[in-house]
Amino acid sequence: MQSDQLEALRAVVDDGTFEAAARSLHITPSAVSQRIKALELRVGAVLVSRTKPVMPTESGVVLLRLARQIQTLTDGAVRELRTADDVARVSLAVNSDSLATWVLPALASLAGSVILDIHREDQDHTAELLRGGTVTAAITSVDTPVRGCTSTRLGSMRYRPCASPSFVTRFLGDGVTPDALARAHVVVFDEKDALQDRYLARHGVAASVPPRHLVPSSTEYARAVHLGFGWGMLPDQQRGGLDVVELDDTVIDVALHWQQWTLSSPALDTVAAAIVGAARAVLR
Repeated sequence: MQSDQLEALRAVVDDGTFEAAARSLHITPSAVSQRIKALELRVGAVLVSRTKPVMPTESGVVLLRLARQIQTLTDGAVRELRTADDVARVSLAVNSDSLATWVLPALASLAGSVILDIHREDQDHTAELLRGGTVTAAITSVDTPVRGCTSTRLGSMRYRPCASPSFVTRFLGDGVTPDALARAHVVVFDEKDALQDRYLARHGVAASVPPRHLVPSSTEYARAVHLGFGWGMLPDQQRGGLDVVELDDTVIDVALHWQQWTLSSPALDTVAAAIVGAARAVLR
């Protein structure tokens, strides 16, 4: 497979259209199309769906990952040949609660030497971005290494069911019972957030029963619990300064892992060292 064909595949997926890819590659849309068709003929499979935005097929995902790996190696070689002023780029997927608490401080010292492309996703789904080649590393709850990746355990974030004192008085004044939980409003990060559902299941309440607020931002989520919108599972790292109380002594530990390509680069290894070091200092 020719490198310019793989580069064209990466460009159409990243930029969304053949026209945008042509502009970034400084060639014509026709040339982009010809390179994609030549690559499809070479592997005997359709690689992209001609939609807006362009999306990779299952076969396309495999070659997209290869294209990104080649780009990582190429960028690393170019930086070694240039001056020390060149700044490397690393793309990684991070769960929202880690991003809002400990990840940014861990990476702050690298801000002048590495350009970070951070994708926010639920910890149960960040590995999908790694598997699809969107990122080169991820903080994930999945411990089994994605193909072509290594996995390192970081530690666990501990979550506790919390609510404002006034909310507890209003909805749970007679105790945390199944009937009370069925009526009490619950704050959920998004449709992928299952932490509250796990707590409800432990108390014999179906997840679909209580009224649900969706607040898809980690900082605002904690604030919504603090303000009495409902109860929610808060990580220990985020409870400081909030006027909240625990519903009971239930804890849910979410184990996190660092997965990255085995085809590493100096910049990626530097980011990994910062993440692993910080995690071992702040996580359980």
